Amino acid sequence: MNWTGLKYQLKALRRDKLCILTFLLPIFAGIAVNLMGDMDFSSAAEPSFGIVRGGLTEEMEDWLQTNGTVQIYDSREELEEAVKEPSTQTIGVLSDGEGMRTVRSGDEFHMYAVIADRLPALYEQRDWTSQYDLKVLPAGGGNDVMKSLLIVIIMAAAMFMGCTFNAMNILSEKEDGIEYINEILPMTRGQYVKQKIAIGFVGGVFSTVITALICMRVTAAQVLPLLLLVVLSAFTAALTGLFIARFAGGLMVGIVYIKIIMILFLAPPILFYMLVSPDSIWYGLSYLLPSSAAFYGLMGLMEGQTDVVREAAVLAGHGGVWLAVYILMGKIKSGN
Repeated sequence: MNWTGLKYQLKALRRDKLCILTFLLPIFAGIAVNLMGDMDFSSAAEPSFGIVRGGLTEEMEDWLQTNGTVQIYDSREELEEAVKEPSTQTIGVLSDGEGMRTVRSGDEFHMYAVIADRLPALYEQRDWTSQYDLKVLPAGGGNDVMKSLLIVIIMAAAMFMGCTFNAMNILSEKEDGIEYINEILPMTRGQYVKQKIAIGFVGGVFSTVITALICMRVTAAQVLPLLLLVVLSAFTAALTGLFIARFAGGLMVGIVYIKIIMILFLAPPILFYMLVSPDSIWYGLSYLLPSSAAFYGLMGLMEGQTDVVREAAVLAGHGGVWLAVYILMGKIKSGN
């Protein structure tokens, strides 16, 4: 590696406050989540029921309030508009004379669709529970599913920071003309790739590890799997930044590419994890995105697992393939 060139890269990084903030932002977000302590996120997953004022009996309203949140509307039209609103998952509840029936939009999450379809039968069978002794067991840990999901999203964003830095760093050099100086320096393409990946990679690892130490309660058996996921994910993200810089013509185009790639890296794993069964073929196809392997591995660690062999193998495969593609593209360009 060209240590002189790397030293100048570090000096440039020290003067660029935006790059420093880029690496520190996930840490600040992790501190904010950690300060929430054992705040209960489970209420965010409660079903929301919408009813018309005076449309249900008092017994029905009381039963709905014990099983979720209830929003009262003045008319049937207002209720239907609330149910159709894409930003909510409201289930409309009406009386059919003897029991209740539900109204739903048809595009809600699968969980809320199941609740809406089974709600009338559950209400009819509400007295059956009185025949049994119910005991509520306390949760085993302070982190519920929603909080764990939020922590993993922050850590995935921290891994992506190396991509942002590398892309913006190379694009800035293009606009300043430093790219032409790099081409005449006594430096091989391999040294150039190592130099450009190094800072984004190290920064991504540093940011993610600090965030993990703040947010996660890692056992001794989980330390190595966590480091393996972080290192492989940060390397792949830093390499992605090189691809963005190669194909983007300028800073503004590069920013657009970064936003698009970030959405593609973060959104699909979250949706697949929440909506698709792990045994589904679509869940398996989601591993075509390297971020999916990192996301699933981190969620497994949050749930107490230690086996991340499959996720690590997928990340290593992505890193090796895309590194070979980048080097090959550089050789083809040099040959032309």
